[in-house]
Amino acid sequence: MSFPKGFLWGGAIAAHQAEGAYLEDGKGVATCDVMHGGKGRVAEMSDMKAIRANIENPQGYFPERVAVDFYHRYKEDIALFAEMGFKVFRTSISWARIFPNGDDAQPNEKGLAFYDSLFDECLKRGIEPLVTMSHWEMSINLTKKYNGWASRELIPLFERYAKTIFARYKDKVKRWLTFNEINMSFHMPSLGVGALIDDPAQKEAMTLRACHNQLVASALAVKACHEMIPGAKIGCMVAAMTTYPYTCRPEDVWEKTLMERRNYALTDVQAQGKYPAWFDRYVEKQNIDIGKTADDERILREHTVDFVSFSYYCTNAVSTDPAVTDKSQGNVFGGVQNPYLKSSEWGWQIDPLGLRITLSFLYDRYQKPLFIVENGLGAKDTVEADGSVNDDYRIEYLREHIKAMKAAIEEDGVDLMGYTAWGCVDIISASTGEMSKRYGFIYVDKDDEGNGTLNRSRKKSFFWYKDVIASNGEKL
Repeated sequence: MSFPKGFLWGGAIAAHQAEGAYLEDGKGVATCDVMHGGKGRVAEMSDMKAIRANIENPQGYFPERVAVDFYHRYKEDIALFAEMGFKVFRTSISWARIFPNGDDAQPNEKGLAFYDSLFDECLKRGIEPLVTMSHWEMSINLTKKYNGWASRELIPLFERYAKTIFARYKDKVKRWLTFNEINMSFHMPSLGVGALIDDPAQKEAMTLRACHNQLVASALAVKACHEMIPGAKIGCMVAAMTTYPYTCRPEDVWEKTLMERRNYALTDVQAQGKYPAWFDRYVEKQNIDIGKTADDERILREHTVDFVSFSYYCTNAVSTDPAVTDKSQGNVFGGVQNPYLKSSEWGWQIDPLGLRITLSFLYDRYQKPLFIVENGLGAKDTVEADGSVNDDYRIEYLREHIKAMKAAIEEDGVDLMGYTAWGCVDIISASTGEMSKRYGFIYVDKDDEGNGTLNRSRKKSFFWYKDVIASNGEKL
C-alpha cells in the first residue's frame, strides 16, 4: 500500500493573506484589514484599545491590504500550481467581497464574478477547488453592529451567504470547509469570531457563546450544501495540536487531557453532532449560558460534516511543575518546550512523528475521512545572486511529514483524502503579519515593509514537490 490512487496533492492559501485589493470592486472592510498594523507586526489580540483604534481610524500600513496581489495575479499563480501538478487548490472566499457589510440586501456581483473566474481558471488547468467559507475574516460592520459571532443574528446572515455561494458555484466547487481553525477562537476571539471583549471576566462566556453560534451556522451550511449541491462533500477544520505530558506524572497527563479535549470540543460537535459530556458539565458549573436551544441541538445532531480537515505545524508539551519555566514559543496554545524536538526560526517545534500520532488520534476519534489542509515550515529565505532560492530546510520538513502521512495510511489504516501544503505561494503570515515568514514553493518579491515588485519565482522546493506529486508520494 501507498498513497491511494486519486490522492489530492496541492497547496493552500487564504483570501485575506493573499488577495489584497481590499476595497476593490465593492469589497467591504473586513476584520483582517485592521488587525495587522505596523511594519510586519500584528496587533495584540487581547489589546482591545489598539484593535478599536484600528477599526475607527484604520490608517497606516496593514500588510494584508495589498498582500501578494493574488486578486490580480491569480492566473499566473494557478499556472505555476498547474506546473507543479496540483490536483487540488485550497483557498477561501472573502465574505466581505460577497456581502460587503455582511447584512446587505443583495450580494456584490463583482465579488461573485471574481470567484467565478478564479474557479474557472483552476478547473481549466485540471485543479479542483477546495473552498473555505470563512477564514478569519468578515465585514467589520458585523463587529460594529452585532459584536460579531457573539450575536445569534449572524447565524441567518451566514446561512444566506452560504446559500448564495452554493447556488453560484455548485457546478464548480464540490468540496467545502465551513470555518477555518474554529478552535483558535478560544485564543484569538477578535480574529476568530469578530467579537470585541473589553472585560476579561467576560471573555470565556462570550467566546463560548460565539463559538456555539458558529457551530449552528456551520451545521446549517452543511444542510444547505447537501441539499443544493448533489454529491458535494463539506468538512470542518481544526488547528490540530497534539499535546505531550512533560513527564509521566499523573498531573501532567491530566493536564494534557484537559488541553486536548478542549482543543477538539468544537470539532466533536461538528463531526459527532453533540457537545461532549464534560463540556456540558463545565458550562453548567461555571454558570455559562451559551444560548443553546432544543432546535440547535437538533440541527447539530442532524447535520454533521462529511470529513475532518486540519492544520498541523507542530506539537506541544504541558507541565504542572512550576519549576519548568522554558515556555513554548511561536504558538498561541501555551505549554513548555519539548527538549527532544528542534524548533523553527519562530519557535514552532518540528515533529514529523507527531503528524502520524495526530492522524491516528483523529481517525480513531471520528472515524471519518481526514484531510491535511495546512502543513508547512515558516522560514526566512535567501535569494541567491542567480535568483535561486535553495530551501533545503523546507524540503526536509515536508519530506519527513509526508513520510509520516504514508505510515499513517499504510500501517494505521487512516483514510486520508489529501494534502495541501500551506502557503504554496508566499503570503502574509496570519500570526505575525510578516512577509519574511515564508512557506511557499513560489517566492514573492516583497518585504516586511511592503517594498518589492511582487514578481514570482520558483524555489528549489517547487521542483521537489512537482516530483512528489508526479510520483504520488513515492519520490521524496
